Amino acid sequence: MTKQPNILFIMADDMGYGDFGVFSEGRCRTPALDRLVAEGVCLTQHYSAAPICTPARAGFLTGRYPHRTGGIDMREARGLDRIALRERTIADCFKYRGYKTGLVGKWHNGCIDPAHHPNARGFDEFFGFRHGGMYYNNWLLEKNGQCIRADGRYLTDVLTDAAVDFIDRHAGKPFFLDVAYNAPHEPLEVPEEEVAPYREANSFHENVCKVYAMVTRMDKGIARILETLERNGIADNTIVCFTSDNGPAMYDNMDRFTCNYRGGKGNVYEAGIRVPMLLRWPDGLPRNKHFDALAHYCDWLPTLLAAAGGTPRTELPIDGNNLLPALQGKENWLCPKRFWQWNRYRPVIESNAAMRDGPWKLVRPALHEANMSAREEVILDRKLWTQDIYQNPDVVDRSWEGRPFPPRALPPAHDWELYNLDCDPGENQNLAASHPDRVRSMARELETWFDSVERDRTSITGMPK
Repeated sequence: MTKQPNILFIMADDMGYGDFGVFSEGRCRTPALDRLVAEGVCLTQHYSAAPICTPARAGFLTGRYPHRTGGIDMREARGLDRIALRERTIADCFKYRGYKTGLVGKWHNGCIDPAHHPNARGFDEFFGFRHGGMYYNNWLLEKNGQCIRADGRYLTDVLTDAAVDFIDRHAGKPFFLDVAYNAPHEPLEVPEEEVAPYREANSFHENVCKVYAMVTRMDKGIARILETLERNGIADNTIVCFTSDNGPAMYDNMDRFTCNYRGGKGNVYEAGIRVPMLLRWPDGLPRNKHFDALAHYCDWLPTLLAAAGGTPRTELPIDGNNLLPALQGKENWLCPKRFWQWNRYRPVIESNAAMRDGPWKLVRPALHEANMSAREEVILDRKLWTQDIYQNPDVVDRSWEGRPFPPRALPPAHDWELYNLDCDPGENQNLAASHPDRVRSMARELETWFDSVERDRTSITGMPK
């Protein structure tokens, strides 16, 4: 019997296809990631579960659309980042199969409630932070509930060190390790030696130079992690996955290359939800292959479990599908229709929604008013970054959890937009006017899906509605 493969799932934060050297015409230097492209399978139509952090991660962790899980937004003080306790995570499933499970880095699926801590959601070990972000120099982390303060090292390097340590300690038996870097998410902090080459050789804006430098520093960490697999003799039977939670942040003069995809983080155009996915498994997958069929974040729970000889351990229906036979070239893959929707607070179908049906993509553009957070809540969540909530949970203001959402008046929805991505991946030509029947049909399906996932969300007890 073949030994169960190890699973190493690496997730960047706010990184798009255009942030790879191999896809950006050399704008960004990523030799380790470029090597993974050559040594494994590169998915060219891979989609996150959402254009923003918390719901994207909820979709990966559960194999279910994020609305169903309750993890719909980043507002930690309100509890909108929590995955309902009825959900089983991918870590739960691998732990049940005898794997040692670990999370290094960013969680953001239950910041301030102990019942939603990573150690309570299937991870044997957790080294990182529960918030939506963290400072790279003056960081504050935890190790299984114990506060760890900055020691002069750069945060990306600290997370790499922790990942290397986990692999070294558990190389002798199957493990599932989720390495969730926060690079290149803001704040834009990076050692000067990484920024200088970009600043001197290019005409990029200073913020773009810093983002690319942050990616390069992370790439060096990934190279160390891959070397650790080799040193322990487990590289061939380890499934290495690399992806990003959502597309690139395009604010603050962040004119990053997006491979000509439209939009960015926070919206459902292609650059917001179409994210890299690289897979390397020498014992089980081909080398240097592009997989051009549509794949989705929810697919990874059933796919990776299938590679380990298992099936999802959950009483709830999974929205994802097992891609393994198609990735191995054993069968053709016909992806089901896929759906997205995200806004702040209570979800509304009139804003920032999309559907894929084969090459066709229907978009309901975002309403600015639906995507805004109350400033005091943003400040409150950021304040948590510097508070020792690990050993002093009483510092957290829990009064926000039951408060009504801020009142907001939404304008009428924008008109539907329709694109054929086979011939227009940049979403430049809106075909809605020439295909009214398709627009009506897809709109009905999108609204039916939304009603279904919202019924699941509002049925969760003890969670914000």
